[in-house]
Amino acid sequence: MPPGNPDLHGSAPDKSPVALLVIDMINDLEFEGGNKLLPHAVAAARSIAKLKCRARAAGVPVIYTNDNFGRWRSDFRETVRHVLEDGVRGRPLAELLRPDSDDYFVLKPRHSGFYATTLDTLIEHLGARRLILTGINGDNCVLMTAIDGYVRGFEVYVPPDCTASIERRHNKEALSYMKRVLHADTRAAGKLDLRRLKRSARRARR
Repeated sequence: MPPGNPDLHGSAPDKSPVALLVIDMINDLEFEGGNKLLPHAVAAARSIAKLKCRARAAGVPVIYTNDNFGRWRSDFRETVRHVLEDGVRGRPLAELLRPDSDDYFVLKPRHSGFYATTLDTLIEHLGARRLILTGINGDNCVLMTAIDGYVRGFEVYVPPDCTASIERRHNKEALSYMKRVLHADTRAAGKLDLRRLKRSARRARR
C-alpha cells in the first residue's frame, strides 16, 4: 500500500487512540495442557467479555488477534465456526466472546500478533497508541505481542484478570515481567477508565 494512503482501499476503519486486542481466545484448546488451561481461560473470557462491552460503549475498537492453528485454508469465520460447532474443549470461550460483525480480526501464524500480520497497518489506520492486551497464553502469545508492541512505541495495558496461562504461576511471572520491563499497566480491567484513556491519549498528542 502506498505511503500516506488515507484509508484501507476505501474502507477506513474507526479512529481511536486506544484499541482492545483479544489474543487467541477463539481457540479449540485441543492441545496438551488445554484441559488445565480451560478453567483459567473461561474466567479470563468472562472478564474480557465485560471489558469488550465497555470498550464498544466507549468507542474503543476490538481486534481479535488469533492463531490460524495451522489451518492454512481456513479464515477467521471458519475458525469461529469450528470452535462453536465441532464439539471441542474451547467452545465456552467462543460462546462468551463470539465476535461481532463490526469487530476487526487478524490471523497470525506465530506467537506475536505483529509477526507477519497486518496488525501494524490496521493499528496505524485506527490511530491507536495505547493497546489493551487480553487473552491466552499470558506467558506466551500475550507476552510476545506485548514485547513487539513495546518496541514499536505503544503504551501497553495488560489487565491480569483478562489473561490466563496453563500455570497460574507462569501467568503471574509474565505479568510481573511486562510491568517491570515493558512498563505495562497491569491494573485490573474494572479499574481502566476507557473514556479517560482516550481523552488523555488525545491530549498527549497535541
